[in-house]
Amino acid sequence: MAHRLNVLVPAEKIAARVAELGREVSEAYRNKPLVCVCVLKGAFLFFADLLRHVDVGPEIDFVRLASYGAGTASSGTITFSKDLEVNIEGKHVLIVEDIVDSGRSAEFLVHVFSKRNPRSLKICALVDKKERRETDVPIAFTGFNLTGKGFLVGFGMDYAERYRELDAIYELIREG
Repeated sequence: MAHRLNVLVPAEKIAARVAELGREVSEAYRNKPLVCVCVLKGAFLFFADLLRHVDVGPEIDFVRLASYGAGTASSGTITFSKDLEVNIEGKHVLIVEDIVDSGRSAEFLVHVFSKRNPRSLKICALVDKKERRETDVPIAFTGFNLTGKGFLVGFGMDYAERYRELDAIYELIREG
């Protein structure tokens, strides 16, 4: 099936908002023990850019989840293939996601991490698609609310492992 890409958020707008988010995160966690957790693979570009603007010296770690496979809709099954290596007990934890739509992956991580006794647990997402939410998961730091848009790619987000490298956020439009 053929498709085309429609720019929703250009690179310059992403860079400006990510810098703002970095300042917001820094202010919220000043003088607090912070662990920033990148949800692979989608959040890796956002995570790297965000942390360049976070000046509180956080520990960093990575987890890997998958729920989409090669499609454009969640399979409903979450695969947890890489766990934390950093101990989060007694620390503030910020989960950094590329996109929160159904909320199932974020809810899964909050559930798993909360059993490890962090001091606090919050989510930062580049994109929040509230209209697709299936579970009530709060987003503490949001880059962009992109409601009413289709499947998104670029800036780490993919379609069947393609388009992650794009420096803007695009809507993938299927044709034919």
